[in-house]
Amino acid sequence: MDQVRKALARAGVDEVVFAAEIRPTGRTTLRLTRYGPAVETAFGRPDLGVLLLVDGALPEPWRRLPDPRAGAGPAPSADPELLERTLRERLPDATAGATDEQIAAAGARLGVALPEELEVLYRMAPGHRHRGDWRDAYGLVGCDLFTLDQLYVVDGASRSPRWAFAATQTAVTRPDAAVQALAGSPGWIAFGDNGGGDRLAVDVTPGPSGHSGQIILIDHEKSFGAELVADSLTDLALGRLRKEHPDPPADRLPTAAVAVAAVGGGSGAFATVRDAAHPALEVLSLGDGDGDRDGTRFSLAPLTGLPRLRTLTARPGTLADPLELAGLTGLEFLELGPREWRALLDAGAVPRTLSAAAVTPYGDEDPASVVEIANELLALWDRPRIVQAMLEGDLGPVAQRPTTTS
Repeated sequence: MDQVRKALARAGVDEVVFAAEIRPTGRTTLRLTRYGPAVETAFGRPDLGVLLLVDGALPEPWRRLPDPRAGAGPAPSADPELLERTLRERLPDATAGATDEQIAAAGARLGVALPEELEVLYRMAPGHRHRGDWRDAYGLVGCDLFTLDQLYVVDGASRSPRWAFAATQTAVTRPDAAVQALAGSPGWIAFGDNGGGDRLAVDVTPGPSGHSGQIILIDHEKSFGAELVADSLTDLALGRLRKEHPDPPADRLPTAAVAVAAVGGGSGAFATVRDAAHPALEVLSLGDGDGDRDGTRFSLAPLTGLPRLRTLTARPGTLADPLELAGLTGLEFLELGPREWRALLDAGAVPRTLSAAAVTPYGDEDPASVVEIANELLALWDRPRIVQAMLEGDLGPVAQRPTTTS
């Protein structure tokens, strides 16, 4: 393996997947696979992972924009005058902060007008970090405050989702939620850091029970959602933080049952595809439940015409006819076994609406054939191919029985 590592270093390759078979005689076969930029590899496993068919594409929940809420106003606790007095007491010797022109320019850059409380904050705080009195601004509202020109809007692309996880997620906002279930929003204006990498933002696109200008926390370890911290910037400055639990995730909502469904595969799953079919269905998983490759096979006909269905994962051997996928015109992610993909490729019926895909072997397929299928899929989108190399040699009688490692 040291020889392999040195070869990788010479080639400038950061990582490679390998599988080695060492026979009792010492005859050895080493297969090396370099996935390249069009494959999102699986953490901790040598699985093929997810094929990124469209460069930079995001799953639908990460592209989703907030629902407009006409008439959503500031919280009763929002008090710009009290906020200004509080900040003046904390920075009695500070020089003048941002001007109205600078604040307006920041809003124009961001594409959203700064809420009144945020304007008050930056009129009091220095406008640039090189100003000597910026060191005093940390304690203004209890966070590491960004300068005016560092403000930014949190969007879905900045949350870096992995398709293997994100393709099966939904964005369902509770009717009583304070924060909309989103990855990002044009109305999430990040203005500070809590010291641990999490962002604090003003939210001007609140949920049904929220307030415009509320303060939310965007966890750097999560790629979706945000947590309500305070009803207003005034509350944040005065330490009046929300103590209640955050809004539950979408997969715990009763309404999520029609957005995400499983057929077969254990308790809680629907018995048939027809039972799971619903106009709100976004994600469907098919499994045979008993691990039998020749078990139940499902027809996709009841799914034809569903307006929101975007993700389908099907365990190998569970589709009655893979060509029925032609009736699913909105798929952006598809996970199938090698035989199902081969049927689609041979028929020229791979859905061209896909942004990402996965080839999941049942367990006994030749890895080379799986990579061959993956490369055919990548070729349809003119994406970089997976590269394989096979090395064979003799290590001498180093083992008593065949050994496979990866």
